[in-house]
Amino acid sequence: MGARDVFINCPFDVAFAPSFHALVFGVLACGFRARCAREMDDGAETRIDKLYRIVEESRYGVHDLSRTELDPINNLPRFNMPLELGLFLGAKRYGDDEQKKKRCLILDVAQYRYQQFISDLAGMDITAHQGIPRTMVTRVRDWLATVSRRKSIPSPNLALDSYDRFVAALPDLTAQAGIDGQNILFADYERLVLAWIQADHGRAIPA
Repeated sequence: MGARDVFINCPFDVAFAPSFHALVFGVLACGFRARCAREMDDGAETRIDKLYRIVEESRYGVHDLSRTELDPINNLPRFNMPLELGLFLGAKRYGDDEQKKKRCLILDVAQYRYQQFISDLAGMDITAHQGIPRTMVTRVRDWLATVSRRKSIPSPNLALDSYDRFVAALPDLTAQAGIDGQNILFADYERLVLAWIQADHGRAIPA
């Protein structure tokens, strides 16, 4: 299990993209490796098997449960995020000694809203972000600093300042790289963030 691996469990639709990118930036800015279902497109591996593997390999997990709206096409909610949180918690509860070292951050727009749709999480700490990407960067940074105790993690102000400048520069960065900024692949976004952090902080962060 990778001690730097952080599994990001969240929606991947266009509306949530700024928030997803904020979560990834927060993880990478702290010197950790962002893992998610979009990291690899392997036709020989089913999606659930990919999730099993990533969950098994990740010491940390960031789980966003904020998407509870009904799908406008099917008029049904999406259950992927609660399912993937369940996989992570199950691995921690029933896995070997290494898997029991897992730690997770559970996010929602409001701290106690989860009680209305997933009451089995009662007693667990839920962290609110109000749907604001900048807040998500701070929440991820603070959590990783707490659970990892790593001294190399940037201060909240430094992490947020770097994120703000990166977001402002992203259209130029994607244009220079010949990337469609409106449909950026996870691998491309990860490379851009890592290059930005290295230039910003003068240190290389392994992918």
